[in-house]
Amino acid sequence: MDLSKLNEVLKDEPSYRQKQAQKAVFQDLADNWMQVQTLPIELRKELKKSCPLKIDFQASVSQDEKVIKGLITLKDGLKVETVLMKHGDNRNTVCVSSQVGCPLGCVFCATGNIGFKRSLSIYEIVEQVLFFARYLKSKGPARSGFARQTRRLESRGLATSDAGGERITNVVFMGMGEPFLNYDNVLGAIRILNDEERFNLGARHFSISTVGIIEGIEKFSQEKLQVNLAISLHAPDDKLRSEIMPINKKYSVKEVLKAVDEYIKKTKRRVMFEYVMIKDVNDTDECAKELAKLVKKPLYFVNLILYNPTGIFKSSEPARIKRFKEILEKYGVPVTQRYRFGKDLKAACGQLAGK
Repeated sequence: MDLSKLNEVLKDEPSYRQKQAQKAVFQDLADNWMQVQTLPIELRKELKKSCPLKIDFQASVSQDEKVIKGLITLKDGLKVETVLMKHGDNRNTVCVSSQVGCPLGCVFCATGNIGFKRSLSIYEIVEQVLFFARYLKSKGPARSGFARQTRRLESRGLATSDAGGERITNVVFMGMGEPFLNYDNVLGAIRILNDEERFNLGARHFSISTVGIIEGIEKFSQEKLQVNLAISLHAPDDKLRSEIMPINKKYSVKEVLKAVDEYIKKTKRRVMFEYVMIKDVNDTDECAKELAKLVKKPLYFVNLILYNPTGIFKSSEPARIKRFKEILEKYGVPVTQRYRFGKDLKAACGQLAGK
């Protein structure tokens, strides 16, 4: 898929052609310009040549059939992963990637271990959401490669006859890469997906997760979009956080929290602190108590994440996680625990590696 030349192709066309094309891509979810009957045949041919809508993908389905992982091959041959999580209550969340690989090297993360290739363009980010929007809409006789693969998924009972009534309800920037190191393209993609004349997904249904890129947090606080912010914290002090997240040597816990406080002061919006539970690393009672002292502030809340194995580390035991959560609650810290999606697909948090 490549929409980078869309405006160029349509520049000499009547203005309404732009709206027709946008509607075809973002609302009708066309995967071939030749399907778009509202456009003249010659224009469809030019768009098919210059702005192809085909998405080169491979899809995998989790054993519990709640997760689909898409491996998308980009125009230059690089691959990026994106994940659809079906919550069972008509909520469908897409976890999108902002970079191919990641430059941060967090020791517990598979994406960080593959290194950094490049940042994604606006439309390469948007493409991940459209991929799953098309999936949820697809049903009936095959009209394309996408529909044929959807039929194969139907054999697993995932895509049903009423799938056409479903839609993407949430988009989280928690996939491969650090969103605030690709700030302009991430925000550009959100603006397209939020635009009521295009994908029309409400701003509050987007979340951006950052390790704490302070310049990004400061810039984000100036945006006029009510997009949610999450901080990947994962340790309550600089010593431990620097050991597992090298970026902490540049952006300390104190500096990150100061930036978050300024963000909250300007936006009046809650901020989520993500904390992955790693056995015998950051899951002790003492860690819980230190964390509680750090984040017991208005509009702060903690999201505990079961660690998904990527190498030498193991996930904390259920009893340890329960104890950790109880300590936070005892100190008056709002805390939730994230449901684990896609572990068997290596599609869960920290496991995406472009495979």
